[in-house]
Amino acid sequence: MSPRDRQTSDFTALTRTVQEAGLMRRRYGYYWTRFALLTLALLGSGVAFVLIGHSWWQMALAAVIALILGQVMFLGHDAAHRQIFVSGRWNDWASLVIANLYAGMSYGWWMHKHSRHHAKPNQIDADPDIDSDVIVFTTENIAKVRTGFGAWFAKRQGYLFFPLLLLEGLNLHISGIKTIFGRGPVKRRPVEIAFVTLRLGGYLALVFWLLPVGMAFAFLAVQFGIFGVYMGASFAPNHKGMPIVPANSRIDFLRRQVLMSRNIRGGRFTDLFMGGLNYQIEHHLFPSMPRPSLRKVQPIVREFCDSRKITYTETGLVQSYGIVVRYLNKVGLAARDPFQCPLTAEFRSAR
Repeated sequence: MSPRDRQTSDFTALTRTVQEAGLMRRRYGYYWTRFALLTLALLGSGVAFVLIGHSWWQMALAAVIALILGQVMFLGHDAAHRQIFVSGRWNDWASLVIANLYAGMSYGWWMHKHSRHHAKPNQIDADPDIDSDVIVFTTENIAKVRTGFGAWFAKRQGYLFFPLLLLEGLNLHISGIKTIFGRGPVKRRPVEIAFVTLRLGGYLALVFWLLPVGMAFAFLAVQFGIFGVYMGASFAPNHKGMPIVPANSRIDFLRRQVLMSRNIRGGRFTDLFMGGLNYQIEHHLFPSMPRPSLRKVQPIVREFCDSRKITYTETGLVQSYGIVVRYLNKVGLAARDPFQCPLTAEFRSAR
């Protein structure tokens, strides 16, 4: 058997074990309960918003709403990955209702971007999550050396990463709006436009109708800011600081997903806080696995990787943030000369 056939056989064996354990079975009770609770939480927040009225206590409510919407997006993430229903059509509509109507974000935009990430995590020119924009994740796709303010910023980008997430909530909404009103292909575009317009238009109208202008802007700043930090703090530990794969590398599916992903240790609170994304390795191997099964499949996957000497990375949440900051600072320093990136050289020398 060739090495590639052996690697394919490895994942086939793991998949068979997981399926025989019943861990791919749908969990309708879990998901319907979560959907009902989040719906009640949003309705309750709306009632509280009206009752509180002209009071700076609205800022505390804005923070609570941001956390609720984070949980809503985790549920939308599960639906987009076909974790909730057997039917793809039901999952699509669940994603549209949850993401577009409940959270005001474009399911179509997010799904296109996230699917590319899952296919080739941390691979240059393939994973949109490491495309260089404000933050430099790899120096190999930088067209020119950063100088002036860009160099100053890149050198400190690790420390600035989490403060910048205060703008990520707004960025997520704007990116979705640009997509659904743009010229590119969007499945069910009229539905997406209707849901997002109703959600965001109604939300903004209510906020500015009930609150004075200054307080309304403060309320939105707190809500969008905390939402962005929550989303970024949940997604950033999963791959940032893990190996960056050159554009022309060919890696089998099992090793690609395991070696480029990082799990976060913790109990039930971590599961809730991160929406199951703390089991990133298992999620990348089995993206359609229902969230409650990820905790159960973890020891199976970890033992399987150990038996085949595949590095299985797991760390604490706070420790993972430290890794992200140090990694981004190191890459930022190298951005002054993108052809002398120590991280890329280190990865290549290890291959």
